[in-house]
Amino acid sequence: MLLVAGMLRYGCSLCGLGAGAALRRPAGRGGLRSGGRARSFSTSWTPVGSAFNAKPQGRLWQLLEERRGLFGVPELSTPEGFHVAQKETLRKTEWLVERACSTPPGPQTVLIFDELSDCLCRVADLADFVKIGHPEPAYREAAEEACRSIGTMVEKLNTNVELYQSLQKLLNDKKLMDSLDAETRRVAELFMFDFEISGIHLDEEKRRRAVDLNVKILDLSSAFLMGANFPNKIQKHLLPEHIHHHFARDGSYAVIDGLHAEASDDLVREAAYKIFLYPNAGQLKCLEELLSSRDLLANLVGYSTFSHRALQGTIAQTPETVMQFLEKLSDKLSERTAKDFEMMRGMKMKLNPQNSELMPWDPPYYSGVIRAERYNIEPSLYCPFFSLGACMEGLNVLFNKLLGITLYAEEPAKGEVWCDDVRKLAVVHESEGLLGYIYCDFFQRANKPHQDCHFTIRGGRLKEDGSYQLPVVVLMLNLPHSSKDSPTLLTPGMMENLFHEMGHAMHSMLGRTRYQHVTGTRCPTDFAEVPSILMEYFSNDYRVVSQFARHYQTGQPLPKAMVSRLCESKKVCAAAEMQLQVFYAALDQIYHGQHPLRKSTTDILMETQEQFYGLPYVPDTAWQLRFSHLVGYGAKYYSYLMSRAVASMVWKECFLRDPFNRAAGERYRREMLAHGGGKEPMLMVQGMLQKCPSIDDFVDALVSDLNLDFETFFMDSK
Repeated sequence: MLLVAGMLRYGCSLCGLGAGAALRRPAGRGGLRSGGRARSFSTSWTPVGSAFNAKPQGRLWQLLEERRGLFGVPELSTPEGFHVAQKETLRKTEWLVERACSTPPGPQTVLIFDELSDCLCRVADLADFVKIGHPEPAYREAAEEACRSIGTMVEKLNTNVELYQSLQKLLNDKKLMDSLDAETRRVAELFMFDFEISGIHLDEEKRRRAVDLNVKILDLSSAFLMGANFPNKIQKHLLPEHIHHHFARDGSYAVIDGLHAEASDDLVREAAYKIFLYPNAGQLKCLEELLSSRDLLANLVGYSTFSHRALQGTIAQTPETVMQFLEKLSDKLSERTAKDFEMMRGMKMKLNPQNSELMPWDPPYYSGVIRAERYNIEPSLYCPFFSLGACMEGLNVLFNKLLGITLYAEEPAKGEVWCDDVRKLAVVHESEGLLGYIYCDFFQRANKPHQDCHFTIRGGRLKEDGSYQLPVVVLMLNLPHSSKDSPTLLTPGMMENLFHEMGHAMHSMLGRTRYQHVTGTRCPTDFAEVPSILMEYFSNDYRVVSQFARHYQTGQPLPKAMVSRLCESKKVCAAAEMQLQVFYAALDQIYHGQHPLRKSTTDILMETQEQFYGLPYVPDTAWQLRFSHLVGYGAKYYSYLMSRAVASMVWKECFLRDPFNRAAGERYRREMLAHGGGKEPMLMVQGMLQKCPSIDDFVDALVSDLNLDFETFFMDSK
């Protein structure tokens, strides 16, 4: 498929990608920043920290205010508004297609294609968020229908040969292409790449096969995702009675809906692992057909494997490079992983002498026991220092010092947000003014997905009148509500997740691309996680944490020793955890490599687990059938590791000595954040690091993170 940028090229959620909707800008009035220069300022903006520690208050004047609609889009004041938006999108799409086909080839061609992409995304990606994030079923259903409707429009565009030829004329004119700037050339090539994935360049019969395969892959992906999360049942009498209470019940059946990896009873974890991962014939057939269909489509459009197709334009570029990266990393980790397993085995023997063999269901639990025993990092000791308001103020301080950016809370209009506890942030630069908006959907509620996500609601782009379309995003977390006696208090893990997701948001806010097709997080998957993972390094640095971590009752700062212990504890059994990620990434590559596969997916799992992990395969289990990332991250699961390697290098080279270094922050914005997907990712990495990193550099960066904490060494030497 072609034009819905986030949805179709890099997947709708990265933690979540997308675009859409028109928004109110705050009424401007002259004001002064601390440096004394005037900038546009809204009287409705309030300090970010206090806004998140206070409960939202209903305002009397809002009762009289006209209902605006979700994200300020007038049509979306009711669910039926999605139908109105779809009709308007269809009308505008037809007009833009006519313009694209009648315009002589040149830079204007790319601008029209991007406007067409923006037109579709403004509905599709907004709907993509609403269909899972809105608490009202009527809105969710209307959004689901809108996604289907836009999908149908895209299918028609994918088979519009005249539209394809209008772009082809531009790309075939070498002199014209050479005259374009680098970003415009890249965007034109990306549009063509997306077009040809649908097989539009093929003869009619092959094109029809490509369209059919695309539809089949979408259907199989949806079915596989459903199956991956579907619980298994077993007759209760088949389980020891003393573990029945750990599982939900359905009549005479126990319902196993996950691995129960943190359960202290070995038997509970073993039962959950064997039952939840028991092979399902339908799910197995679905996976085999999905992998086979992806391979057929890749072959049809000119690639030897699906992995070769999926990795085009990424940092890695080829599956051969990915496997070289994974094999070298595995070799470097092997001794450390063996020591981690030995340490866990010793703890299991100490707690359960009768059954001390280390099994795949053991590492999460026993590594946690070792961490707790060594470092006393009980989350409840940390939570009082991490009120949500304090953490938001910490982010504000960091962004202000690094990038000259301030976060302000803005009162949303009536009907603009989907839940009363959603906060709206204006992102304001000290000299450039308003950069965009972040809607913070942070709190738990019924039927809300249990995942931390970033969604782009509207992508940034330069409009024809010379103004800039401001980006709008949603951050979705699942934090507890404040209580009568305390504000929302975060565990260290929640605090790190908040920083991670805010890294995605800043990528969206600071990307200043000409084209929304490559705005912000619309970039290759192995680069998209770099800004978010880099924020995790900031969240674990005492110099950053000390700026905001105060006890919500006493104001006492979080002791430096507690932060050091927390950082040290993350190194416990970290090699084994990284080795597990290498195993998953290698499995993903093999599944998307040469077809037909030489063995069954389960036999390949068993082989790969032995080679890349080390703990034994458990007979009659099929972990791959629960590997939901095979849908959204097919052939790209390695991206988590490669992004972490890049982030680690950026941290050590640019921010370790001074996490508030403004010059490094400006370089980071200029070299990495500003380009979105409009520049080759390796060129962005080179620009930031001032060198071209090798595979060995990536591996060394990851392995060095397993050593004693860099920040701790640095602080202790001062």
